[in-house]
Amino acid sequence: MYDLKITNGTIIDGTGAASIQGDLGIKDGKVVAMGDAPDTATREINADGQVVCPGFVDIHTHYDAQVLWDRNLTISPWHGVTTAVIGNCGFGVAPTKPEHREMIMRTLEKVEGMSVDALKAGLGATWPFETFPEYMDAVSAVGPSINVGVLMGHTPLRTFVMGEDATERHATTEELSQMCDLLGEGIKAGALGFATSKASTHVGYEGRPVPSRAAGMEEIHALCDVLGREGKGIIQATVGRELFLDEFEQIAQRTGRPITWTALLAGLSLGKGDHEEQMLHSQALANKGLKISPQVTPRPLNFEYQFKEPFVFEAISMFKPVSAADFEGKCRIYKDPDFRQTFKTRMDNIKPAFQSSFAKTVISQCAGEPALEERLLVEVAAESNMHPIDLALDIALASNLEARFRMPVANHNEDEVEPLLKADFTVLGLSDAGAHASQLCDACQPTFFLKRWVREKKVFSLEEAIRMMTSRTAEVMGITDRGRLAQGMPADVVVFDPATVGDEPLQRVYDFPAGADRLISEARGISNVIVNGTVIREQGADAVADGAPLPGQLLRSGAAA
Repeated sequence: MYDLKITNGTIIDGTGAASIQGDLGIKDGKVVAMGDAPDTATREINADGQVVCPGFVDIHTHYDAQVLWDRNLTISPWHGVTTAVIGNCGFGVAPTKPEHREMIMRTLEKVEGMSVDALKAGLGATWPFETFPEYMDAVSAVGPSINVGVLMGHTPLRTFVMGEDATERHATTEELSQMCDLLGEGIKAGALGFATSKASTHVGYEGRPVPSRAAGMEEIHALCDVLGREGKGIIQATVGRELFLDEFEQIAQRTGRPITWTALLAGLSLGKGDHEEQMLHSQALANKGLKISPQVTPRPLNFEYQFKEPFVFEAISMFKPVSAADFEGKCRIYKDPDFRQTFKTRMDNIKPAFQSSFAKTVISQCAGEPALEERLLVEVAAESNMHPIDLALDIALASNLEARFRMPVANHNEDEVEPLLKADFTVLGLSDAGAHASQLCDACQPTFFLKRWVREKKVFSLEEAIRMMTSRTAEVMGITDRGRLAQGMPADVVVFDPATVGDEPLQRVYDFPAGADRLISEARGISNVIVNGTVIREQGADAVADGAPLPGQLLRSGAAA
């Protein structure tokens, strides 16, 4: 007798193979029958007219702090995600000494768009960990709704060893030795790999670079060598001009470990060259047999920003004093005519792609003048005979820097995005679920992909799209027991209606600790989400009672213990 039987479904196993019609039998959290499942079951779900497939594996999330207060890891499970990888971009909360907690939270506030008040309220005064192995145990003890794999981040690792100096200088030989020992300890404790960032957009508290950006290449090589010696783990990197494809080739050849990097985007480059040049270089590396997988996203990338946290401009050097200033200091800077003129001149000479994005900026929230909302900034400025930058700063100042602006950043030309998605060396990623929480929401990537690129554009078949979000993502990250439906595999399953599946428009809610805000997107067409044989979502609602055990597992070294 099965615990759960899903009947009459179109079963897609995640490998890219053709679908079959039939039933799925689940017992003790595992798939025990597929296609023909003749036994009776304690519970049945009728999937007539619906797709039954593996749960989606999201390899680029930032739930490192949120998992400790939100066991449901909202909103990823709403969109069919049953496995999430955290620790990306080298960020995270472990290892962290008690005296460094404020520094880590202030860094996360800047790069993840989550207030320190929310982090303090969510994490509490006493964190249940200090070392990375203790953090892994804490995540396991939480018992999340979905499975979690953890990358060990360069930023907390560097901070743990170097303290305040982590943002300022290269490590000494002794400090680097300590970091390597701690990383080895993390890999042995089950980390999926090591993550770092050299992205100029990753600016921490007081306008300082995040700690990983202060590291020299010899440090990054030494840390990656740890994975080579251990013979396991993936290297994840967010790129900058110092760390890109040439360096990845050296690291891959030196360590023998796979690499995935963020991100290959149409219309935006954090590394060298445009996306077409990066595609050609990546293809050449793939032809050499190197496992270097650029992460791509099917979604257009948009940021909602406020001038109190001007994330989209912080890579511009003139914004360093802004990032370091408090509220009153920011207001003084924004009123300064010299700053405004320098800002205008800088924007006139910035990359054409960024100029184009700024020209498409929309005033998204303006409480004092709601008639301006959803209007192009440049159009309103022209009507007022003002420069768009003067208008934006005036609107911001009039609202105590609470006004919001939405800027399209990348991936808005679908003809350019399509070849990125189709390349066999790329991998779907960059949902950034849990990061930039007040600025964007791309955790809905799976349902958007099925709606836009499968049903509407018909670029991908259901079988191929599901493979890209399940077995392909799991394979790249070294996750061995997820991403496929097969007898003996954990029963992570999504049941959805291919005729209606999709993401709903973004909405702003205030449900984070301390009443902090975030953007969310509801899902539609997802009937059931099942993790390790337990139904966690049903018809758009949580199916496990508050306080009841949840079925998610910590994936140590790519598999549940």
